[in-house]
Amino acid sequence: MKPFTNFESRMVRLAINNIDTDQIIPARFLKTTSKQGLDKQLFNDWRYDAQGNPNPDFPLNQPQARGAQVLLAGDNFGCGSSREHAPWALTQFGFRAVISTSFADIFKQNSLKNSLLPIVVPADVHGELFASGPDAVVKIDLPNQTLTAPSGRAVEFPVDGFAKHCLVNGVDELGYILSQESAIAAFEARRVGSINTLG
Repeated sequence: MKPFTNFESRMVRLAINNIDTDQIIPARFLKTTSKQGLDKQLFNDWRYDAQGNPNPDFPLNQPQARGAQVLLAGDNFGCGSSREHAPWALTQFGFRAVISTSFADIFKQNSLKNSLLPIVVPADVHGELFASGPDAVVKIDLPNQTLTAPSGRAVEFPVDGFAKHCLVNGVDELGYILSQESAIAAFEARRVGSINTLG
């Protein structure tokens, strides 16, 4: 994993509530264990017509979506079944953060483990972001846990402390454990020593 750095970006707006993981990445695309190519199937059933042609009205197919790293979604994003392919598909498309008023817990945890930052904002901020212009830019500062709206308004967002540490340092859970190898070895040496003393 690469360290999660501060960035600014335009937003892709998807004003739909209760978007579930089957809409993010339909179940028929879950046979792969590779992340590569999942960006092509992201929101597949909304993004393409029955013949496989791009739907020009869908936000991801519009010119302003190119290069955008933030998805602004409706309430309760990522509900439904647990599938790690959902954050995989979003990050493969180029998204680094999703903004909503709430997320399904399992989707949130899967996202944090895959360098996708789920940002929860209050309803008034959410509305302000949707009302901003198509080229409006937001700034995201993970170490300080702030989102700066196009208006300049800075809003704090919650994030799990351990997940934040892993994202900022570019390590996954296994990488974190391996970084503690010397401390683990010292603990085991003390434990074995105390057992021998008792024996």
